[in-house]
Amino acid sequence: MEHPILTAIRRESFTPLGWFSPKAEDRTPDGTRFVILIGNAGPDMFRRFARERDHRHDLMDDWCRDVIGRLARDLDAKAVYPFDKPSLPFLTWARRAKAGHVSPLGMNIHATYGLWHAFRAALLFPVEFDLPAASAGLHPCETCASKPCLSACPVGAFSGSGYDVPACTSHIASSQGADCMSGGCLARRACPVGRPFTYGREQMQFHMRAFLRAHQPSTTGIPL
Repeated sequence: MEHPILTAIRRESFTPLGWFSPKAEDRTPDGTRFVILIGNAGPDMFRRFARERDHRHDLMDDWCRDVIGRLARDLDAKAVYPFDKPSLPFLTWARRAKAGHVSPLGMNIHATYGLWHAFRAALLFPVEFDLPAASAGLHPCETCASKPCLSACPVGAFSGSGYDVPACTSHIASSQGADCMSGGCLARRACPVGRPFTYGREQMQFHMRAFLRAHQPSTTGIPL
């Protein structure tokens, strides 16, 4: 039977992606004895967000603060977020939590969910839990010979050693980038891992517009 804290997280349409007992070098806030990284995996979280908020105008970050904040209080935990300032080392925590590997695109890739997940918060607990040791599984990119993610981008924004953000942004802001804007990043879609968890079209569009707004604020009124 699953641990009741993990069940409570899933009940709120979030996914527990990994956990760990922190050490001093992990830079967790004072008093933290256990960390659970939570986020979306697949489309379930976005479906709830779209039911409860107008995704054309409301900020997902604000909704996450509301929902996860209540969850944290119910679990006697503290919630911190990837969008907090100053930034917290979420990707370092992801490695510690066995929550995935670094993909050739630079994104975190999960052995089950592939690229179709994102960290939305970390729940910090003042006590440790007897959870089974988290496992990142085998690195799926190491056995992927063709690496279609690196050749799928129409403007070659991904080289395997870096990400050309201006090239990507210019492309998706143009008429030539309509497929990326309407269906999601072609490089991400080319990855064969985790396809059952691929985001729905509406969610793809939401994230692409949010990305474009973040890098070209004058081009769209769609919120992050």
